[in-house]
Amino acid sequence: MFARRGGGSGRPPDDVVTGKLEGALVDWGLYRNGVRDDRVSSYTEALDRAQRGEGFVWIGLFQPSEQQLAIVGAEFGLHPLALEDARKAHQRPKLERYGETLFAVFKTVTYVPHDDLTASSEVVGTGEVMVFCGPGFVVTVRHGEHNELTGLRHVLDQEPERLATGPGAVLHAIADQTVDRYLEVADAVQADIDQIETLMFTPRGWRNLDHVYQLKREVLELKRAVAPLTGPMRALATLRHPLIADETKNYFRDVDDHLQRVKEQVISFDELLSSILQAGLAQVQVAENDDMRRISAWVAILAVPTVIAGIYGMNFDYMPELGLRYAYFVVLGVMFTICFVLYRLFKRNHWL
Repeated sequence: MFARRGGGSGRPPDDVVTGKLEGALVDWGLYRNGVRDDRVSSYTEALDRAQRGEGFVWIGLFQPSEQQLAIVGAEFGLHPLALEDARKAHQRPKLERYGETLFAVFKTVTYVPHDDLTASSEVVGTGEVMVFCGPGFVVTVRHGEHNELTGLRHVLDQEPERLATGPGAVLHAIADQTVDRYLEVADAVQADIDQIETLMFTPRGWRNLDHVYQLKREVLELKRAVAPLTGPMRALATLRHPLIADETKNYFRDVDDHLQRVKEQVISFDELLSSILQAGLAQVQVAENDDMRRISAWVAILAVPTVIAGIYGMNFDYMPELGLRYAYFVVLGVMFTICFVLYRLFKRNHWL
């Protein structure tokens, strides 16, 4: 069950172990029959009791160093490849089995509040939770400030019947909380999409194209967290493993159902934003065409006086109407009349 057996005599003193884990060890506890045993006063004693089969120990770590993970890995016999993944953040959601130990990676997300959506707004913040689940122990490794498990631990402390099924219940609770956060973030992102969709279909709405592109990138970040988790979650719902009771599998199936719903929602977000982006680009083309028509119309109008003035600006001695007393005013009247007629014509055809 653990890397070391035969009691705690071969284990370093408790203050040495906790000292080496200082800054990374968030919380620990021994759970017997689903109830946290507060009589266990030391980390080492909790490990010894779990080693003897007196429940399981749940250890929470936050962004541990390589040396700190090595200490925990040696204590529980964790696979080096899994420890390497736990040390490095930015892992894809996955589920791996190393002997009797399950290693799961969950991508956590949070919604970043903002007053106005800009081209540089961060909408979706991400983090990670790695879970080592084995006979007699659960080790959670967190990366990111927003994905705290303290509240979840307190909730589970009030539900001993769930924890009585073993470490698999903790794995389910973490998966359930992660997917519930997905749903919350998806609902918040939906409001942003509705807002940007309204803005895009206002006059000059194409000026918000950079906002649409930024929101699409944030939705892609959410998609990267949600989509890869479907395989591991379905595996947990059907996996035959001594740590996962049959009743817990039913709960995993419920989590998988919620995950499928949020996955479809996120995919629809991506498709909708693509449509909004295309509509914005079409608006740009229409606006450019309108501008070109306006420019062409004014060029045509101004061409009339330019041509007439150019003709009468030639230095010839004998030209028609040069000797007329009111020729100047007649020419001006002709230019104004032709320009006015052209203006009305372009206006009627919506070129101006």
